[in-house]
Amino acid sequence: MSNRFSMLPEWAPQQAVLLAWPHEQTDWLPWLAAIQHDYVELAVAIAAEVTPVILCQDAVHQQHITQQLAGRCLQAPRFVIAPYNDTWCRDYGPVTLGLDGKVQLLDFQFNGWGDKYDAGLDNKINQYIWGEWRAPLRTIQYELEGGSIETDGQGSLLTTAHCLLDSNRNKDFTKAQVEKFVLEQLGLERMLWITEGALLGDDTDSHIDNLVRFCGPDTIAYATCSNAADVHFEPMQKMKAQVAALRQPNGQPYQLQAIEIPAPQFDEDGKRLPGSYVNFLIVNNSVIVPVFGCAEDAAALAGLQRCFPGKKLVSVPGSNLIKQYGGPHCATMQLPVGTLLN
Repeated sequence: MSNRFSMLPEWAPQQAVLLAWPHEQTDWLPWLAAIQHDYVELAVAIAAEVTPVILCQDAVHQQHITQQLAGRCLQAPRFVIAPYNDTWCRDYGPVTLGLDGKVQLLDFQFNGWGDKYDAGLDNKINQYIWGEWRAPLRTIQYELEGGSIETDGQGSLLTTAHCLLDSNRNKDFTKAQVEKFVLEQLGLERMLWITEGALLGDDTDSHIDNLVRFCGPDTIAYATCSNAADVHFEPMQKMKAQVAALRQPNGQPYQLQAIEIPAPQFDEDGKRLPGSYVNFLIVNNSVIVPVFGCAEDAAALAGLQRCFPGKKLVSVPGSNLIKQYGGPHCATMQLPVGTLLN
């Protein structure tokens, strides 16, 4: 790696984690009580390690959240009143670069996953709460979501072609232009493309954080499907082959851990939902993992523990989060040390 600011991997030391709390004006309204209960569990898990920075609508909403948390957080939450459309702050929160203990924040554009949803307020969040940032914030006129990119901390960026190339984002950019521009902005050296594999119900155009994740500089966990009768079987077998072909910058293969997707999850109308255990969140010495109350939970936790031998795995409910097609990683954005004002 060169001596320039570059995107920090998720295991870089964290100061806090950003969340946006569900409220009545979000799409969570049909399941509001249930999802707020799950956000409590998520916030408590985060607070065992770092400060939860919680976006809320107003003072009344803040008081409601405070009552829900009821002193359960080991580290007291920090509340920020701000207007937002949705709760998936992974995709509109700041992307952090680091160099020699200093950090910079990048504010990419967010257009509701290719103009699928209204995201005007979400796109302005990083600027709106500028008073929270200790690190400098730079706005970039390019649509890029945090859930669509992964780095190994060794100069590599992992992403999917479907999201960055074949969707309603940055339509005037060629593949070569996307590679050059994104790598330059993130201070990275090479792009690793995944073109296979997808989860039914995923409205992000195959974000990488539901499919393939770096667990450390030399370790990858990836979603897989061993049930030949499942519609996911064939595309995920093809994705498995692509993942196996990836190499570290030194030419060595990554250590790989396959994580079986959960038993099929459906919404009230019978639509398949994008359940995935690799939508986990690394928070310093812990890894927060969604579980779905099915037989696959135990094997997924065991497999991920092998990827994180020195960390504590903390399971949180995942069945409500996927009703809006996400998980704990989608619902959060880590803020490395040096990001926030004290």
